[in-house]
Amino acid sequence: MSKKHKMADEDYPTTGHEWDGIREYDKPMPRWWLWTFFATIIFSLAYVIAYPAVPLIKGATPGLLGYSSRAQLQRSLDSVALENAEIEQLLLATPLENIAKNPSLVRYASAGGGAVFRTYCAQCHGAGAQGATGYPNLQDDDWLWGGDLAALEQTIQHGIRSDADEDTRYSEMPKFGEFLEEAQIEQLVEYLRQISGQDYLAETSANAEVLFADNCAACHGQNGEGNHEQGAPNLKDALWLYGGDRDALRHSIANARFGVMPAWNTRITPAQIRQVTFYVHQLGGGE
Repeated sequence: MSKKHKMADEDYPTTGHEWDGIREYDKPMPRWWLWTFFATIIFSLAYVIAYPAVPLIKGATPGLLGYSSRAQLQRSLDSVALENAEIEQLLLATPLENIAKNPSLVRYASAGGGAVFRTYCAQCHGAGAQGATGYPNLQDDDWLWGGDLAALEQTIQHGIRSDADEDTRYSEMPKFGEFLEEAQIEQLVEYLRQISGQDYLAETSANAEVLFADNCAACHGQNGEGNHEQGAPNLKDALWLYGGDRDALRHSIANARFGVMPAWNTRITPAQIRQVTFYVHQLGGGE
């Protein structure tokens, strides 16, 4: 059997290109490369026929196998929902204050509530619920609208100043810069720093108690202890939603604050609302 002759470079035709003595040979592609290339073409044609592939005006070609990643995901979600149906019904039927007495409900509410929080709440309140300027810290005991389970559930369901919900919690602080003089605002700033235990200018705050009683006490309380019914913050502690320095206080008094939280009763299920209510309450804050 004769051995196949291996061609030398000089035996191949050239493309006619030559530069500095270097010629470009017209060599055929290796057979393994060609077969691999043809196989990819055949595979792509089979894929286009079998699976959704070609984009159309409203969707894509369904493919002979009728596969859909959305349908597969929905089947998985339906399967999980079916498995959790019994404990979910128990969660909805159990009073919020009794969930902690059932270990199975505690595990279900904590795990589900954590998932809901990380999906919908962490963007504003932080991954650890530590809050930020303008977004409440959910780990402390300083709650504008109350931090017990019932108050938390109502806040999550209906939001704060949410135009989309008729039952939303609502209050609005006046812009005192529109009818108080700058000197009076400065007096209130120093008075707030005084009652919250910060350094203050005694001469400026000396006559501010009457000013506070006339303009602020109706919402914040005679001593500045706050009011859950109106969402008025406690002004005597060291916790400030928008900051307790002079510039922040001056801006709050003159221009007011108007934070908004969306209502979640149309975005997540009743069971998820209960889960995230329990989750937030057991983070360490709450009342």
